[in-house]
Amino acid sequence: MQAFRLSSIFSIVSLLLATALGSDWTHWRGPQQQGVAPDTGLIDSWELGGRNVIWRQDFVGRSTPVVVDGRVCAAGRVGEGIHRQEQVTCFDAESGNLLWDRRFNVYLTTVPFERVGWANLAADSETGYVYFHGVGGLLVALDKDGKTVFERPLSQEFGRYSGFGGRTHTPVVDGDLLFLTSGMSSWGGLAVPRHRYAAFDKRSGDLVWIATPGGAAADLNTYSTPVIGDISGRRALVNGDGDGSVYALDANTGRKLWGFGLSHRGLNSSVVLANNRVYAAHSEENLDDNTMGRLVAIDATGSGDITKTHEIWRHDESPAGFSAPSLFNGRLYVIDNSANLRILDADTGHLVWETSLGTVGKGSPVVADNKIFAPEVNGLFHIIKINDGGYEPSSRVEIHHPDGRYAEIYGSPAIAYGRIYFTTEEGIYCLGDKSKPVQKSVFQPRPVNRGQGAAASLRVWPGELILRPGEKVTLKARTFDSLGRSLEDVSPTWTLQGVPGEIKASEFTAGGAATPRSGAIKATANGLDAELRVRVFPKDGWTEDLESVEVGKYPAHWIGAFNKFTVQKLEDGEIVLEKKRITRGIQRAYVFIGDPRMRDYSMSIDFKALPHRRRIPDMGLINSGYILSLGGNDQTVSVHSWAAARRMAQSVPFAWESDTWFRMKMQVQTNDAKATIRGKIWPRDQAEPADWTIVVEDPYPIRSGSPGIFGQSYHDIHYQNIRIVTEGQ
Repeated sequence: MQAFRLSSIFSIVSLLLATALGSDWTHWRGPQQQGVAPDTGLIDSWELGGRNVIWRQDFVGRSTPVVVDGRVCAAGRVGEGIHRQEQVTCFDAESGNLLWDRRFNVYLTTVPFERVGWANLAADSETGYVYFHGVGGLLVALDKDGKTVFERPLSQEFGRYSGFGGRTHTPVVDGDLLFLTSGMSSWGGLAVPRHRYAAFDKRSGDLVWIATPGGAAADLNTYSTPVIGDISGRRALVNGDGDGSVYALDANTGRKLWGFGLSHRGLNSSVVLANNRVYAAHSEENLDDNTMGRLVAIDATGSGDITKTHEIWRHDESPAGFSAPSLFNGRLYVIDNSANLRILDADTGHLVWETSLGTVGKGSPVVADNKIFAPEVNGLFHIIKINDGGYEPSSRVEIHHPDGRYAEIYGSPAIAYGRIYFTTEEGIYCLGDKSKPVQKSVFQPRPVNRGQGAAASLRVWPGELILRPGEKVTLKARTFDSLGRSLEDVSPTWTLQGVPGEIKASEFTAGGAATPRSGAIKATANGLDAELRVRVFPKDGWTEDLESVEVGKYPAHWIGAFNKFTVQKLEDGEIVLEKKRITRGIQRAYVFIGDPRMRDYSMSIDFKALPHRRRIPDMGLINSGYILSLGGNDQTVSVHSWAAARRMAQSVPFAWESDTWFRMKMQVQTNDAKATIRGKIWPRDQAEPADWTIVVEDPYPIRSGSPGIFGQSYHDIHYQNIRIVTEGQ
């Protein structure tokens, strides 16, 4: 009897403890990426500055927080004028006390300040790391104390696309991998602009694989976030693509599993994956008729093009182009662009209930403890109770700035430890019952599903290398079975393809090169082949050899030059690099031609703008994240790093003419306190002037970055004699 009572008490305590413990919220859509939390005992109403507000802190955010290891972390924007930056801030989940705050420069992007901090953070319960993807393309891993573990400037390394719209993709962690998608225009075989998918090692930041499942993107500026889950025993990544299709990839290898065509435009809403089904929504023109928007249920067990064969049901009355659905107890919860909340039966697609939340729907709903927590852009936060299958609005709170303006809410709530966390333009909030203390979750690693049988694919990594002569890197290889499950690490036969250097026992040492070299390293094992991409840049600077480039092409190692810059031979036999005026699309182009780790170097270029009516183009150089730009129509020379906000921009008058060769020189030097950017321009047939044309200091220095070329051409520009001097690096 005593044993029975002790056993019963133990079971009750265990149940209560399990109920009290909430999972970490490491993905913007929650533990299962379905917009659902396991927490119970959640509040159903609250009041600004009063009841059930546990804490609030000043913060300007437009994304969803993550909650990990007792910390609440969010991305946002901060500062005025020259002090404007992107930030990642972590608070104590229970008290709201500030733990740490990191600031990051925004550069080489046209995203305006109001859209900074767009992407949601990702977190990893195993390491405690938080992952941040900035609007300018910087991917950073931060440890528990906010210190940098690794960072990768994706725009300079992979040609990650940054558009004025500001839409920035959210990273996702699953197992040992960190996933991120984006529009990219890289080098070599990845030069054509496409929506691409990349997997990185979550601890080192090494690229593991990169994939291009879709065709020409209708929109390169989208932000659908991948979800990772199981499809018939395979770990899969599913995402809405810039070409308007939904794709499933093998998460471990990047191999394309299937595609489902949905829209004429790119997809922004994230999908839901559960029980071998994918639920996907959009609000643009459908492929099969001229109606706008659709929500579909897809049988995820197919292969190839499953557009006409694996649709289970469709619902055309919920044009949800931004908000992601939630899946809870067999029902889908969807907020459309006009902030109408619709609840549908997940098996049939039949409408169960609907209500209006306001006027603009961007944030996504979260369902937990039989309650719906739903934001609306114009400062509204709703709580709706689920009672016996019915729905009862319980709380509607309006959040405003002190001056009376509504505080925009673009992100979604994060629910963890029995509390609700969310960011607004006005602050970051923690809601809950103050009498219930925070109970941290205990990390439970997902069981590893080991492979069986014969090897079906080979993966080698790091998948892409940027090296200088003499640098060494250890290459890794692993085989996977037919379901993408890991088999074993292998020691393949390595073959260099156009890359200087040598490999001994899987260690590659880059060879010397007077000019940049690009190529690949091929691996062969168990009858399977794979390769990784390599670029080697000289230590002591170089001159870009345009004479050896085939007419109509550009140097193979350049990032982002596709359909923008080509080498041409003029009628007089002169070889030039040409940027043509385009009649459609974006005239502005950033092209990166070196190692993003370079710092404290100088570069120069000759240029000539060809006459075209009264318009003269803008053109210039990129050095360590700064741009030296010569303005044609306004006849100025300027230095800036951020085209939209012009945080530290300065300009001086400079009269110049088209159809005349000029030479431009740029130098960037940094120390602990500042960066000094110097530029000079003079007619090429004259001696170099002793004085700099413009000198600018930046108290928030960008310490490194690839050399590059900038052009905004209203008509053709010719370039020659591109030189990089590393000044003793």
